[in-house]
Amino acid sequence: MINFQKYHGAGNDFIMINNLDKSVFLTPQDIQLYCNRNFGIGADGIILLEPSDKTDCFMNYYNSDGTIAQMCGNGARCTAKFYLEQTKNDKILPISIKLDTRAGVKTIQINQDDTYSVDMGAPIFESPDFPSTIYNTNEKMSILSIENYDFNCVSMGNPHAVTIVSNLNKIDLKNIGPIIENNKNFPNKINVEFVEKITNDYYRVKVWERGCGVTLACGTGACAVYSVLNKISPMQNFDEEITLEFPGGKLYLSQNHEGSVVLRGEASFVFKGEI
Repeated sequence: MINFQKYHGAGNDFIMINNLDKSVFLTPQDIQLYCNRNFGIGADGIILLEPSDKTDCFMNYYNSDGTIAQMCGNGARCTAKFYLEQTKNDKILPISIKLDTRAGVKTIQINQDDTYSVDMGAPIFESPDFPSTIYNTNEKMSILSIENYDFNCVSMGNPHAVTIVSNLNKIDLKNIGPIIENNKNFPNKINVEFVEKITNDYYRVKVWERGCGVTLACGTGACAVYSVLNKISPMQNFDEEITLEFPGGKLYLSQNHEGSVVLRGEASFVFKGEI
């Protein structure tokens, strides 16, 4: 029997398991079953809260298909909240914790309004996960045309293909998402974001996550979108937030003076149980 808690960040939902004693081992088949929305608990992924010898804790994250994931921005916020709850941390806010991930150490600040700000690091525009030889000389970004969409590729610890469209409602995500994810240009598959501009600081986004499919939000995807927008038209002021509206809720993006993308949003407890 395994005790778990269910959390979500902007509708991107996770099964959280306290594995600080390293007693839990899950097979890919276990993960697929637990994440199944008909026969299991239902989630976009599973996060095992585990010890780290260099930070407060380690986020051991798996996609719903059982594959390992390098990083998840929404999951990082949920892990921070879960860690504080599990360790009964009663420090006065705001505080910060260090979270170890497969994409490196992330600093998470817990704000007084109960939002969580994650320093997601700097975007990477050249990676073996996507073509690095096709460039728009003005923007110095990878431009790739697939299925009549022009994608900018960027890595936030995991790879993303971002395209700007005029009408998000016309995007058949369940059809086009897997085509882009599995395109031959992406040796390790890729996450896909479709973006519609509403105003200069407000955008709507739909996301297809590799290893998950359609999700209601994606933290690294939000950072990828912000990075592409900032590359095309640089933000005038540091710490100036833009809002990205996903089907599951809103996420807030800015950058710090070191060039790191800062992701801010809520982390919500849903229920707990055992399986």
